[in-house]
Amino acid sequence: MAFTVTPDSVIGEILDYDGTTAQYFLEMGMHCLGCPASRAETLAEACEVHGVDCNELVDKLNAHCNQ
Repeated sequence: MAFTVTPDSVIGEILDYDGTTAQYFLEMGMHCLGCPASRAETLAEACEVHGVDCNELVDKLNAHCNQ
């Protein structure tokens, strides 16, 4: 079954599913991936704080997780 990322997906769950997705969070300037607070954020919340297009990141993560 495919893993689907949405704007409401929790960052920690994405990282737990595939740790290699960390590169996408680091690229957007999110360097605090080990912090419990950041792992509990939704993708939409993190994108808003970091000024990143959430839909674009969702597309990248889904392509990566389901290749």
